[in-house]
Amino acid sequence: MRVVLVRHGHVPGIEPERFRGGANLALTDRGLHEAQLTAHRIGRQWQPVMVYTSARQRCIDTGRFIADRCGVPGRVLADIYDLDYGEWTEKTHDEIRAAHPAKYHRWRTQPQLVTFPGGNSLQVVAARVADALRFVVQTHPDSTVVLVGHDSGNRTLMLHALGLPLSAYWQLKQTPCGISEFLVGEDGIHVLRMNETAHLECAGMLAGDSR
Repeated sequence: MRVVLVRHGHVPGIEPERFRGGANLALTDRGLHEAQLTAHRIGRQWQPVMVYTSARQRCIDTGRFIADRCGVPGRVLADIYDLDYGEWTEKTHDEIRAAHPAKYHRWRTQPQLVTFPGGNSLQVVAARVADALRFVVQTHPDSTVVLVGHDSGNRTLMLHALGLPLSAYWQLKQTPCGISEFLVGEDGIHVLRMNETAHLECAGMLAGDSR
């Protein structure tokens, strides 16, 4: 089966960057435009049978554009939810760096060793996204499925696909409305593309501007 993995479109709190996680944010105008471009790109190349999204509004709205463009159902799959940053939610990175320098440094250098105060950890996210992947493989064994998730959840899912440890978390990038793709078969998982943003650049949006 084929998985087309998408991060939601642009939301408040990306610039300057905040810990969003469980915050239920709506797409900005820019994010809505990115979602439309992404839906057009996916509709041109793939024929998915289903679009699954996180339960957060930014993912549901991004997924709705894709599902409508492809003429398929869209459903919530709770296991592709993002990291829960707990007490750090909605704080800027500069605020956390100043208030908790040691723990923030560990998050940036050894993310696999961090549990967020009042939140959870990459290990929790890794278990959930593995369950999500198991579910879609079992439910759609010979089909193409779109998953619309979050930065941390998508990074972690791609680590599974690549067979990399959680310590490699920061080596991957998930741009808003970036597209990744991998195949799941009897001989394993094969990654075909990662964080593709050409469909956004075609509209005059540089990949570096779409973080």
